[in-house]
Amino acid sequence: MTDQAPTLYEWAGGAEALSRLTEEFYSRVRKDELLAPLFARMSDDHPQHVATFLGEVLGGPADYTRHHGGYRHMVSRHRDRAIEPAQRERWVELMREAMDVVGLPQDAEFRSAFIGYIEFGSRRAMANSQPGVGPGTRTTVKKWGWGEAAPGDD
Repeated sequence: MTDQAPTLYEWAGGAEALSRLTEEFYSRVRKDELLAPLFARMSDDHPQHVATFLGEVLGGPADYTRHHGGYRHMVSRHRDRAIEPAQRERWVELMREAMDVVGLPQDAEFRSAFIGYIEFGSRRAMANSQPGVGPGTRTTVKKWGWGEAAPGDD
């Protein structure tokens, strides 16, 4: 028996749960009047890439870094898209809906931590999407936990 708390990735249900989440989420995005234009050229494997990224962020395997180019690649995909605040808010709203539909855990601690990341990440994506914004200094995927910063992750 271990005294270590499970990661958010483990608590969510791992890769399979995050894949269900992103498939449900992007099926909603494709039909959404506000978001569909931003994702009009989205590849069919985009939901899986996002699931892999979320998995790494939430304490799962570093597969996004290993197989998809890591943090800098992810940021490059948002460059010059000029995401607007209403689009970011809708993105968060649809993610919350998808979480309920696919049955991610309902406990307050998990929801708070997960939505905390979704809020943080979507705000960073919006900031990085503005015209003229250059690359930041971060080179690694930020790890997200149960409410405290990971050691050495500032």
